[in-house]
Parts: sequence; structure tokens; C-alpha cells
Amino acid sequence: MARLTLRDGMVLEDYEKPYIVAEVNSSHNGDVDLARAMVDAAAEAGCHCVKFQSWSAESLYAAEYYKENPISKRFFLRFSLSEEELKSMANYCRQQGIQFSSTPYSKREVDFLLDECGAPFVKIASMDLNNYPYLRYVGKKNAPIVLSTGMSTMEEVKKAVETIEEVGNSQICLLHCISIYPPDLNTIHLNNIIGLRDLFPNYPIGFSDHSIGCEIANAATALGAVLIEKHLTLDHKKIGMDNQMAMEPGDLKNLVRGCNNIYEAMGHKERVLMEAEIEQKKKMRRSIIAARDLKAGTVISADDLDAKRPGTGIAPSRMDSLIGKTLTRDVAFDEVFKEEDFE
Repeated sequence: MARLTLRDGMVLEDYEKPYIVAEVNSSHNGDVDLARAMVDAAAEAGCHCVKFQSWSAESLYAAEYYKENPISKRFFLRFSLSEEELKSMANYCRQQGIQFSSTPYSKREVDFLLDECGAPFVKIASMDLNNYPYLRYVGKKNAPIVLSTGMSTMEEVKKAVETIEEVGNSQICLLHCISIYPPDLNTIHLNNIIGLRDLFPNYPIGFSDHSIGCEIANAATALGAVLIEKHLTLDHKKIGMDNQMAMEPGDLKNLVRGCNNIYEAMGHKERVLMEAEIEQKKKMRRSIIAARDLKAGTVISADDLDAKRPGTGIAPSRMDSLIGKTLTRDVAFDEVFKEEDFE
């Protein structure tokens, strides 16, 4: 199975228990106290990691854009955290026993994320999948990369992976992602998880989930997704960039529990007969019994045999082998046969 070891030693492997990331995005509204409360909620829900966004106005948009959209710049700045605030969040995450990561959008932000915040991986957003100079820079950091594939053709995904590999980095986890917020069910195409695994057998495959509810993330777990990313909010009703499609803490806890339960239930492909089932066989399977009163010396025919519970005697699968044998004792109607009853 494809596997990836994160910088903190956590191992991600296809079909193993999924690594669950609570995506805060901008739902903290630029409020550090609110961000801390979201970290608490993610830790309480059982997530492995809380992910922020390391964006700045300068790293995303050209200056000309802001000249034409001054309100957008003010709106954008409201929903960002400074480097100092992000570093404090990384420290707070460690105190709460949960990992911190963030999506950087510039080389400086990549360096800060790895060197100052100690993130276990670098998340590359779907928007940067075709930003090859940036991919090469991140790849050269020799850190694990979680690469989101929204808005991309499969050829673009292949090229992105090749670009990272060309600089000597093969520490990649690919996320199936649909960059619609939220997507209609018939646009999610979860089978892309299988398609990505077929094309990239050496890399674990995860899922960045923008759907409403738990069901799709749970289904992705059943398909062997190694990482589940889900947006978190403390309150759907508050104004925010993605509060309407993000998941509240109680629902996130249900999602984590569902993913973990599904993983436990998936088990193995090999058929294993468990001790509890062996005991159940004794109660629920049938044994060969006498279809009528029979005397010692009777040569057994098919009409002399039937099968009923319990399954503690001779299995009905052996009925044909008993035909023609001689009975060694008297056997009453409905009595369970024993091995020693036949010559």
C-alpha cells in the first residue's frame, strides 16, 4: 500500500484509519480567540490536525485587482491572520495535543510554515496545481506535500506530480477535490479516489470534502481515503467566507466517529472465521438428525435423514456420505446423529 510519513512521524497509508484535518480557512474571522476555540473544537472532535490559511493580500492578488476592488481587499484582510498570530496558533495546537498546518501561497509563507511553525506537511491548494515554479520550490524543501486536485484535468495532475518528482521529492499525498462550495452530489465523483490510486499507485490518496454533512467523507473512508479534510465553523449563522458549507463541532465529531467506525468495520479482504462466529455456528447451523425412528442395523437411505438445529452434530454437507452406512444403535425421531452411530 502507498504510504507517507509526515514530519511528526505520523504515517498515512491507503485503507488505514484516515488522518482527519479540520480546515479552519477563514471561519475565525481574523479573531485569535475564535481561532483558539476552533482548535479546541477540532481536538474535542478527535481530529488529527487543524489547518489554517497562510495568505496575505500580496501573495494572492495583483495590486491592480485591489485598485479596482478596494472593498475586496478590506474584506480579505479581515479574514487573515498575521505570521505572529499563526505561530501562536501553532503553539496553541501543540498545547492542545493536535497538529497545526496551513496552506501557504508564497515562498516566504512556505518557509515560515516549515521553519517557524513546524508543520507536519505543506498543503498546496488546487489553485496552485499548475504553478510549476512554486511546486518546484515547495518540492525542494523535501517536506511531505498534500496536493489538492480541484479544478484540474488528470493530465494537469500528472504534470504537477512530475514537477515535484523532478526536484527529488516523492513525499506526496494527492487529494481528490471538487472546488465547488458546496458541490451537488452528482458532481463529487468519489470514484476519482480509485482513479487517482490507479494512476499513482505509489502515493496515498485522500479527499478534500466541500459537501454538506458527514456522508460523503464517510463514503470516502470506505474507498480507502487516507486523509479527510473538512471545513469547520463554530456557527453556521455567522457571516464568513465558507460558514454556510462548513461543519459545526457536533457534526464534525460525528464525522470523525463515522470515519473511524467505518475503518474498523472495513477489516480485511481475507475471509477469517472468528471465534464468536464459530460459537454461533453451534446454535444456528444444522446437524443431521433421524427423519423417523430407526433401529440398529438399518441401512441408511436418504429418506432416513433430515437436518435441523443445533449445529453440534454431523454437518448436513456430509449427508450423502452417510447413505448406505449401517446404524449401530436405535435412534429416535429428531435425534441428532453422532459419528459413532454408523459402521
